[in-house]
Amino acid sequence: MAFFARPASASAAVRIVNPNTQNEAVQPPRKDSAQRRCRNVMIYGYCKFEDKGCVYYHPPVGELIPAPARSVSPAATTTHGTSPISAHAVNAPVFVPKASSLSLAISPPSTPVIRQPVASSSPSSPAPPDYHQSTEHYAYSESEQMAEFDAQFYDDSQAHFNGYSAGYAQNMEVPFYTGPTQVYMNEPLDHHLYTPAIPSAFVSSTTGSHFIHPTPELRQTLQERSHTSRSATLLGSNLPEELQGYHSFVLIDTVSSPERKKFFNLNSVVYRAINSNDGIPYVLRRIENFRLMQQAAFNAIEAWSHIRHPNIVPVHEAFTTRTFNDSSLVVVYSYYPNSQTLFEAHLKSTIPSTLSQYLQNGGGRLALGQSHSLPQLSQYGQPLPSPFTSSQSLRHLQSSGIPERILWSYIVQIASAIKRVHEAGLAVRTIDATKILLTGKNRVRIGSCAVWDVLTYDQHLDVVALQHDDLQHFGRLIFALCCNNPQATTNGNFQKSLEIISKTYSHDVKSIALYLISKNHPHKNINTVFETISGRLLTELDDALEGMDCLENEMLSELENARLVRLLCKFGFINERPEFARDSRWSETGDRYIIKLFRDYVFHQIDEHGNPVTNMSHVLTCLNKLDAGTEEKIMLVARDEQSCLVVSYKEIKACVEAAFSELSRAR
Repeated sequence: MAFFARPASASAAVRIVNPNTQNEAVQPPRKDSAQRRCRNVMIYGYCKFEDKGCVYYHPPVGELIPAPARSVSPAATTTHGTSPISAHAVNAPVFVPKASSLSLAISPPSTPVIRQPVASSSPSSPAPPDYHQSTEHYAYSESEQMAEFDAQFYDDSQAHFNGYSAGYAQNMEVPFYTGPTQVYMNEPLDHHLYTPAIPSAFVSSTTGSHFIHPTPELRQTLQERSHTSRSATLLGSNLPEELQGYHSFVLIDTVSSPERKKFFNLNSVVYRAINSNDGIPYVLRRIENFRLMQQAAFNAIEAWSHIRHPNIVPVHEAFTTRTFNDSSLVVVYSYYPNSQTLFEAHLKSTIPSTLSQYLQNGGGRLALGQSHSLPQLSQYGQPLPSPFTSSQSLRHLQSSGIPERILWSYIVQIASAIKRVHEAGLAVRTIDATKILLTGKNRVRIGSCAVWDVLTYDQHLDVVALQHDDLQHFGRLIFALCCNNPQATTNGNFQKSLEIISKTYSHDVKSIALYLISKNHPHKNINTVFETISGRLLTELDDALEGMDCLENEMLSELENARLVRLLCKFGFINERPEFARDSRWSETGDRYIIKLFRDYVFHQIDEHGNPVTNMSHVLTCLNKLDAGTEEKIMLVARDEQSCLVVSYKEIKACVEAAFSELSRAR
């Protein structure tokens, strides 16, 4: 049972003696003083090979001497008359780690080799071995033990690190470290410390809705987004320090140069940067090697900046720059951390190139030297079908589309965004799997808007024709998502894709896809599309309202999460105040004395062995009872143990409110 007590005066006094004299008193003379002390005992306090043949001396438990602090230099340690480390330690071999700190941060070190002790030729007690032969007789060298410690630390940290997405943490150089080879691993958040798992009996939703994750996953998802938005960039990436009021540039695109996304024949790069005015991160899409000929081209940016829709990535501003050693166009959008495109989520193949080549060959023979990769392909989702010559079974790994409920949700959201843009007299022109972002659970937003309008300002295109093209691209997107193939409507794949949709999805999906992609409807517009899918709108509305209810319940659970913080702040204002109202003992008298004793009762308890009690449950229980003002009574003991008070939490709360009110009125 934890309690607050002050140790007696006799036991609390510490006698100050000469360190040399104290060490001499601790080390009694031994008959085998000529034998060398085990260095594992001196460094770590114990030797794991003491009972397994270690040839060095292991002193009794009461005779152990703690190792000197690391901050003390070796020279200062050997200047005293007696030292925990023998004088022979000067001839100790230089410690050479098996792997550098950089290699430990990248690849796991090799397993340390444990050498077995060599049996002594004499049946009596072994003589002290020669130090030059210690690498052969020493059962477990210091370098091996340090390597094992590094390996254990690496394994533990990597086991914790691998619990999250590989792209979530990134290697980065720390700017305040010295040396070009210093590498810092950006570790993920300790979610088990910030948001521990909530028991299912207290969780309002363990299954989640169509748009909202279950409560435990929702908390972790939001924390990962916050952590991603604050990640730093790699040094030496040649990114500008400041550009048009934006700083802390981070490259978002991870696609290699041959596969970079293009607008017409121009390369495009995406960055994340923080605005100096509001401190909010934004996305900056840069169009390389583009020279803006007319300032009026920015009128499209002004029109797009007024469009606000839940399924469109907002456009904020645009500007030109020569900071990247060329003439570039930069368009600024809102930033959604950890989002991915529909192409990355559904269309990007995760099957290795070996199997892709196998499919392209029609299920024929693989290239020489690649057949050994087939047994390992089962790790990519499904076991490899047997026999391998069944190309139809292998193609099934790439032809499975997304569920129809999720597909209809995408259709309704994208159609709603198109309707909002067309009503504003504009055209989307970016209805493509590589430009539509999946920002949350089944939530999509059309991105990269307004770029095409700036790039093609001189062409004076017809808006009605562009809106008609939006609907055709919308139909192609539906075909691609249904068939899990971005070229479902090209290269002669249309009829086969239509067969897949007929067999996999309902007749409504096939009808809307054919209506959007066809060119035989000259009066086709987005309003007729909504008339076709009107039966699906109610389902989407119900799911949206259910998701809003889930988020409202989550907010209710966090509504009063700062009550204990406010209570601790009041303690900080009251306790140990040096002077108030010209009274230097104001915090030690009256009601403030009771508050001080309660602070000791909560935070300064010790156990029966005199050790501090750091039980968070005790602290939270006491503070919650104080915040509620319960009638439960506790006994507060003074530090000198000469007096005690029996008060209730309600009375302590009244004392806290009275003292804090007195401080507030003095302003």
